Amino acid sequence: MANSTGTRQPLAHAPARGSRLGWLDALRAVAALVVVYEHALNPLFPELRSVTGPWFDAGMYGVMVFFLVSGYVIPASLERRGSVAGFWIGRLFRLYPLWAVAVAAALLLAVTGVDPMHIWLTQRPASAVLGHLTMLQDLLNVPNVLNVLWTLSYEMAFYLLVTALYVVRAHRRSAEIACGFGAAAVLAGGVLPSVLLSRGAGATLATVLAVVALVGCGLAGVLSGRRAGALVLGVTVLGLLLVNGRIPAWQSLTILATMFAGTALYRAREGQIPVRRAAVFAGSVPVAAVAAALWHGGGAVWPWVSAVLAAWATFGTGMLLANRRVPGWWAWLGLVSYSVYLLHPVLLEIVDGLLADPAAVAWPYRAGLGVVVLVTLLGAASLTYRLVEAPAQRAGKRIAARILVGE
Repeated sequence: MANSTGTRQPLAHAPARGSRLGWLDALRAVAALVVVYEHALNPLFPELRSVTGPWFDAGMYGVMVFFLVSGYVIPASLERRGSVAGFWIGRLFRLYPLWAVAVAAALLLAVTGVDPMHIWLTQRPASAVLGHLTMLQDLLNVPNVLNVLWTLSYEMAFYLLVTALYVVRAHRRSAEIACGFGAAAVLAGGVLPSVLLSRGAGATLATVLAVVALVGCGLAGVLSGRRAGALVLGVTVLGLLLVNGRIPAWQSLTILATMFAGTALYRAREGQIPVRRAAVFAGSVPVAAVAAALWHGGGAVWPWVSAVLAAWATFGTGMLLANRRVPGWWAWLGLVSYSVYLLHPVLLEIVDGLLADPAAVAWPYRAGLGVVVLVTLLGAASLTYRLVEAPAQRAGKRIAARILVGE
């Protein structure tokens, strides 16, 4: 395999695995459907929010499962490829084509008046466009064109940190890094500021431009084999997470701790680190998440706490049942889960425009409309997977393969 400088070298303990892992697809399917349920409450079933909302945040549960899955698979993808360039080509072709379709759909809703654009996005177009193109918009105080895009900012932050750690040969310290993020969430998460760098139009644009330049230079550096590039990436991302996130720092740090804990569990399962080490360090993360929420989150944190603990329980159950066969339909739903995740807000915004007061509409009508939305969503997800996601991923693999051959 090739290292960050382009030369090839062996990687110890490289996992031998198939193209897909069924249990991870099953977890993605569960996470996607739960997020859809959460976002369907306001436009379709507002009564249910008063039933589940006070004790369980379904949306946070779903995204935490997604974060654990990403932590488990993303570093493995980089290390299996053995090429930073190949990894990033794969990520770009995996994320951006469907992202572009979803953003275009959101803009169409805005143009047609179905879902007017946030005024901030029209008044500060340069910041909005550049912020979204980096996918770091939620860490730049740029409102999301689609509400679900905020999670992609943390995915992107994780990819950049994983790349930096790989280049400086610190990628095997996932368990300790997870514990460190968790400890920081508890000890400092309540005193760190939010959007410190992006207060005001001028400051936001300056921050966006600086981040674009720093991330660009950092990636160029690591692609050319310079460790200084890794330092630039690490410092930039950590700075945004610590002082410029839209959500409180304790939540941002908990998310990163969760993702690196997923990586530690992967390493333990593959025999790269001792199981006891992973259990101690990664196992401290949900404890730290609860402690940080109770200490820094104020009074209304139990829905968040229960969601995080349930996500960990779900992921642990998935690991225990990893050798079981996953039904084909369930695995398929996991396969198209990215499409389900990005497209469902578009459909629900249309529903929201149809039902001015959903509570005043009879339950059977709303239930039937919910079934129509779900069937339409799965059909659209199937189409976008076949026409957008799969072809883009194949193109990314071809380009990455050519680069690896050239190295």
